[in-house]
Amino acid sequence: MLFRPDLDETVKAAGDGLSGTRAASGRRRRPVWIAITLLIVGGLAYLGWTSFAQKKRDGSWERPDRAIPVLAATPRIQDVPVYLDGVGAVRALSTVTVRSQVNGKLIAVNFTEGQDVKKGDVLGEIEPVIYQAQYDQAVAKKAQDEAQLANMRLDLKRYEQLAASSAGSKQQADTQRAVVAQQEALVKADQAAIDNAQAMLGFTRIVAPISGRVGLRQVDRGNIINAADATGLVIITQLQPISVQFSLPQQQITRVNAAAAKGEIEVDVFGNDGTTVVDTGKLIGIDNQVDPTTGTLRLRAAFSNERFQLWPGQFVNVRIKVETLSQATVIPTSAVQRGPLGTFSYVIGDDDIVKAKPVTVRQQDEKDAVIAKGIAPTDRVVTTGFANLSDGAKVTVGQSDQVPTADLAPPARQDRRGARRGGDGNGSERRGRRGERGQNQSGSGPQENGQSGGGPKPRP
Repeated sequence: MLFRPDLDETVKAAGDGLSGTRAASGRRRRPVWIAITLLIVGGLAYLGWTSFAQKKRDGSWERPDRAIPVLAATPRIQDVPVYLDGVGAVRALSTVTVRSQVNGKLIAVNFTEGQDVKKGDVLGEIEPVIYQAQYDQAVAKKAQDEAQLANMRLDLKRYEQLAASSAGSKQQADTQRAVVAQQEALVKADQAAIDNAQAMLGFTRIVAPISGRVGLRQVDRGNIINAADATGLVIITQLQPISVQFSLPQQQITRVNAAAAKGEIEVDVFGNDGTTVVDTGKLIGIDNQVDPTTGTLRLRAAFSNERFQLWPGQFVNVRIKVETLSQATVIPTSAVQRGPLGTFSYVIGDDDIVKAKPVTVRQQDEKDAVIAKGIAPTDRVVTTGFANLSDGAKVTVGQSDQVPTADLAPPARQDRRGARRGGDGNGSERRGRRGERGQNQSGSGPQENGQSGGGPKPRP
């Protein structure tokens, strides 16, 4: 008879087998998790240790009572000019489009493009044949009328003699006198015609109306040009002297008018770098109204432009001198700091302890700042070294002739063994040391068992 186990015993046996499998799987996974945990903890510990060592080598942990190196300056007492800055454009004082006053064929062009010309120079010539003929005709007509006038005057003289001796009529003498006057008027008309013909003949030579520099030629030789042409022959622009038209805010009108009432106002124009003054001129005109669209006032200044650094149409930065501050307190602009409550400066007091003092800046530029109040002439202000500076900190002042220079790359540092290291990490140094150890181990010196380290050991 076959033995058939009960259902409960079968299920219990299956459960015991599954539990054993899970227990065995758990025992196998536990070492893996322990290894992962140890790796994570070791990695974090390594990162912390390297960070600590790096900070220690760089010297970033300093003693709190260590003096901070700074540079300082003493305020200067001097006269400071006050300028108003504006933006403008260069404008020529005179620009003329040279056109012909008569019609004809252009037979000569007597200038080179970009050439400097003077007033009265002949720039072009028109064929003068027709106008010469008209002039000659007017001269001939006058000669004819003058001959007739001479004959009429002789007749008048005879009639006057006959009338005086009662041999002739007085009416005939008066009529002849009127004929002579009429002929004299005709001769004057002939002279006017001659002058007109001579002027038209002179217009065949196109001359420069002003001195300046010619531009590009608009008409070539051989073309027919007319007095009604809009383009003309060439454009002449006056470059010396030249003007600059610029604008200032309407709030500065009072200061400009006050300065203009005292005398001539100097105006400086800057070059392309925005810092170099290329020319200095004077203010020659102030507009009589404010532009309502921009709220600015237009002004014009004249410059000699001796080196041709200003060109018509060029945009430039200008400054206008409106007053001079007498005996003002001046410090370097780098000494002025800005905080939540306004501007301040670090003043070095007794025992080289700095104190932050509020200051009022009247004006400043890239180099100097004019202090209205807050700084005494005997104070020393910090100009460089604000990174770790605070109110009440102790400082050490460097020499006044020291000029800080920018670090383009971090300098090489030395470790405890005196080896120089660059700023790219320690990997190359470690590789070098490992290479040295490997070379020592495989070098040519004596080794154990009397074998050289350069080659492999021979098999017995």
